[in-house]
Amino acid sequence: MQTIQANNYKIVFENTGYEFLAETLKPQFYSKIFIIVDENTSNQCLPHFLANLSTEITIEIIELEAGELHKNIETCLGIWNSLTELEGDRKSILINLGGGVITDIGGFAACTFKRGIDFINVPTTLLAMVDASIGGKNGVDLGNLKNQIGIIREPKAVLVDPHFLTTLSSREMRSGLAEMLKHGLIFDKEYWNKFKNLTNLNTDDLNELIYKSIQIKNTIVSQDLTENGIRKSLNFGHTLGHAIESYFLENENKESLLHGEAIAIGMILESYISKEKNLISESEYLEIKELINSLYEKIEFNNSDIQKIIDLLIFDKKNEFGTIQFALLEGIGKIKINQTSDNDIIIKSFKDYKN
Repeated sequence: MQTIQANNYKIVFENTGYEFLAETLKPQFYSKIFIIVDENTSNQCLPHFLANLSTEITIEIIELEAGELHKNIETCLGIWNSLTELEGDRKSILINLGGGVITDIGGFAACTFKRGIDFINVPTTLLAMVDASIGGKNGVDLGNLKNQIGIIREPKAVLVDPHFLTTLSSREMRSGLAEMLKHGLIFDKEYWNKFKNLTNLNTDDLNELIYKSIQIKNTIVSQDLTENGIRKSLNFGHTLGHAIESYFLENENKESLLHGEAIAIGMILESYISKEKNLISESEYLEIKELINSLYEKIEFNNSDIQKIIDLLIFDKKNEFGTIQFALLEGIGKIKINQTSDNDIIIKSFKDYKN
């Protein structure tokens, strides 16, 4: 896979990526390398990464607890303290080896330690490869509210190594697939159509789909790093999806959803809203709903769940002047940003999802 040029960094792949790291991580450039992992990537991914990493610089490993529950300021304090105790300085570099939680929190910790040190993302999940590691968004949750605290600053590089996908469950792979589906829906109808039949998908096909998804996200972000315009299109499915994810995260009576699982529901709901606002046709909506439902387990929502999820929308970080903002489809492959919706339409979208 060919290197992709982002605004101020490169997205590199497989062997070429490790060669790039060998050229980048030299003693004349950096004093110490810190690698952030969680309990899972420490066992399943770190050995492969270190075996392919060529550098003379001292390496220190910082291991975090796994999961969205630990994506918070308390964990950041632990990272900052570890960096300090291990004599990190302004010329240290942080490598984030993990999924979206690790790349988000690791990037945020790097951006704020000694007013900012370089960091490299090495995503190990499909979700992180096609979404979280790309585009310079770094941050943590505030309680159960997603990504309320953060900063936009691009990494030194992103290394994508599909070998890490062999460590994932089918559930985690489907979680990442949701963001790939989103990229087709908002940007490229032809790409969306490729997901209509995944039965004969092989490794080369998957790598091609991953590469195209990264290209789409990078194309959008490169035009609008700070999300004042077109980058808002990437929020399709996320206004309701994040609220659903937060609600299930905080509710002890609910099994937590993976990010992509919540976003998949959000895309169906926001496609319904798009239909109700006459932005897409009934047939387009049904096409989207049927394909997504064929890939993801249906989740039950009662009236109380729906109301509490709607109540969470006011905390969405995309809101402006107290108004809930949606990015809605304007036909498959196109998007319309800065849209609003009445609560009654949102409630109808949940009822239609249940049917």
